[in-house]
Amino acid sequence: MKASKNTALILIDIQKGLDDLEYWGGERNNPDAEINCRKLLDYWREHQLPLFHIQHCSVNPNSRLRPDHPGNQIKDIVAPAANEPVIRKSVNSAFIGTDLKERLDAAKIDTLVLIGLTTDHCVSTTTRMAGNYGYKTYLISDATATFSKRGINNELYSAETIHLTALAQLKDEFATILSTEAILDLLENEMTSEDWRL
Repeated sequence: MKASKNTALILIDIQKGLDDLEYWGGERNNPDAEINCRKLLDYWREHQLPLFHIQHCSVNPNSRLRPDHPGNQIKDIVAPAANEPVIRKSVNSAFIGTDLKERLDAAKIDTLVLIGLTTDHCVSTTTRMAGNYGYKTYLISDATATFSKRGINNELYSAETIHLTALAQLKDEFATILSTEAILDLLENEMTSEDWRL
């Protein structure tokens, strides 16, 4: 069984520059996030479902994600195939300054499965806008990850704390939060139910 053509996988900013832990905060959670991203990408490819790679092209001259830096490249584990669209952005949301929404609407896509980096920045912003636009939105918790952060009083918050609180803010209001295993199980086993749009 396959998910319907109205369900798109959105792979957000899975780029080599995000491997620079020192630059981004010193600690990252969920080391298997990219492996889970690849599992989902393989499923979408196998079933010939729509997918979009999002690539952050920073305008910050010091960023590891600026277009002329090697870190701008999408990681090999999820590298786009020749026929897969890559949408380039320069802000947190994949919808701002891009034609993502126009592409989704033209293809009559109404359900999005979001994965990538980082949970509290570009993944969160894109998820919020997807929910606001009215897409049925699924965010995959173990196919996302983030970095530790310093608070307003310089207190240190672990990467896992930042990750979990970001997911908590998105849960139910903007998206349904599922694991990789859960979304694949839903795709495989609930396809015959007209209650699901996956």
